[in-house]
Amino acid sequence: MMRALWTASSGMMAQQLNIDVISHNLSNVNTNGFKKSRAEFQDLLYETIQGAAPTPGGGYTPSALAVGHGVRPSATLRLFSAGNLQPTQNPLDVAIEGDGFFVVELPTGEQAYTRDGSFKLNGDGDLVTTDGYLVMPGINIPPGAKNIAIAPDGTITYELTGETITGDQITLALFPNPAGLQARGRNLFMATEAAGPLEDGLIPGEECGSLASTYLELSNVQVVEEMVNMITAQRAYEINAKAITAADEMLGVANNLRR
Repeated sequence: MMRALWTASSGMMAQQLNIDVISHNLSNVNTNGFKKSRAEFQDLLYETIQGAAPTPGGGYTPSALAVGHGVRPSATLRLFSAGNLQPTQNPLDVAIEGDGFFVVELPTGEQAYTRDGSFKLNGDGDLVTTDGYLVMPGINIPPGAKNIAIAPDGTITYELTGETITGDQITLALFPNPAGLQARGRNLFMATEAAGPLEDGLIPGEECGSLASTYLELSNVQVVEEMVNMITAQRAYEINAKAITAADEMLGVANNLRR
């Protein structure tokens, strides 16, 4: 019965983490470029009370007698499925249709990666993120430029003093395992060994996804799906709590046998 208490408590803690992950997904349902996560679990070590025993006719019994010790969280897998595209009519808003990440430079000189294409221009005409981080490889649009347009291959054109000028080109980056990227917050990811070797400087539409100007990629969180997952996790939490209550009642019966 003591084993039941610890086993059920591990189930309650696991479902609490599951609810935390689901809540994080739901809180970012309107975050541009957000990618939802999924909690994954593994069963814990088993205690083998009796192994497969030999039978009189030769061979062994088909199963052993073993009792598990509960569950443990193993990972929070980030799912990089595409989100819906929302039209914005803003020429500096860009969505990636397919695989790839925008590359931005942090104040520390490090590179970070994002799917959020809600870009702006700073005072020098540089293309930056909402937090002012430079979009690499360094995109500059001179002050006074009009009719700015971003082509599917990332080429930027604009009108200046009555002339149509072809400017810089936005490039993308790819990772073999984007789920291995480290989420840093502010819609940014950092490269890790688990993500695999970086491929950057990729031309959109050729070696990775193409760009859709005047669109933003929304979160890939499906509210109905997350609500169902939350109800399932809540019921699992409740049933583990009932298992603890049942084990406690059995211990109470055992303690009162002599009364």
